[in-house]
Amino acid sequence: MVLVIALFAFLGLVLVIMERKVAAFMQIRLGPNRVGPKGMFQTVADTLKLIVKEGFTPNNVDKFLFNLAPFIVMITAMVAMAPLPFANGFQIWDVNIGILFITAITSVSVIGILMAGWSSNNKYSLLGAMRSGAQIVSYELSAGLSILVIVMLSGSLRISDIVAAQADGWWIFKGHIPVLISFVIFIIAATAETNRAPFDMAEAESELTAGFHTEYSGMKFALFFLAEYVNIFIVCAVGATLFLGGWMPLHFGTGTAFNTVMDYIPGIVWFFGKTFLLIFIIMWFRWTFPRLRIDQLLNLEWKYLLPICLVNLLLATIIAIAGWHF
Repeated sequence: MVLVIALFAFLGLVLVIMERKVAAFMQIRLGPNRVGPKGMFQTVADTLKLIVKEGFTPNNVDKFLFNLAPFIVMITAMVAMAPLPFANGFQIWDVNIGILFITAITSVSVIGILMAGWSSNNKYSLLGAMRSGAQIVSYELSAGLSILVIVMLSGSLRISDIVAAQADGWWIFKGHIPVLISFVIFIIAATAETNRAPFDMAEAESELTAGFHTEYSGMKFALFFLAEYVNIFIVCAVGATLFLGGWMPLHFGTGTAFNTVMDYIPGIVWFFGKTFLLIFIIMWFRWTFPRLRIDQLLNLEWKYLLPICLVNLLLATIIAIAGWHF
């Protein structure tokens, strides 16, 4: 358990400094450059500041729910990582419904967010929580239907079986057009589910101050902040596993020298390389696209992405039954 918590803390530190460096790169500036070499320890300093900061609790809040909410959000993020295979045989829990488990447990974080908004006794927190709940529940449909395409082609809900089905090629390369469409929609839905820009309406500063964690400070705020980045890692790890082969190396043809060289790279390097590539794409979105209005955000899901997903699922079903995939 201690190792798991340490892993999450390390992931949070890495992803925060990565985001700050990506933001600096996009804006043609240096970014953090004071603490440590190239500012690499700036996040450690910020974490220490949050640890020693007073955890202020407003007077008129529901203290039990107010204190419980950040732990629910954090625990669901921790548990969701259990079925993910980092490499061949390197998996905490190889359950036969792995991808269904991840989809279900990540939805539970909505409860913690709604609890945080309701218990804060603050209109901005409540509005932010309601927006976040509507957004996560809505985009869960598109994400789930995109995942279902891969489940049909792989013939299993077990994540290790889905990775094994890509031994002769990643699904994004051999699954025809439906898999490409599913991949694009999954990335969009994953960005929305993690409340990332341009879908960060739950935390729109000009409207809601800081959204559902307006009243939080100290370590409780840090738990929400850490859970956001852990969730980004999880959705990108799921995307890398389903569409990009997980820990499987990149191969072209059979028996080539290129394939032999790729096989020497450890599976865990492939897994984290693909995951961090998707994380970079999601961070790139934040500094490229303007924030949507809440009505535009929900219209995008219900009027466009969901119908496309349903048609795409039908095409994938035909391809799977006919055996037309490579």
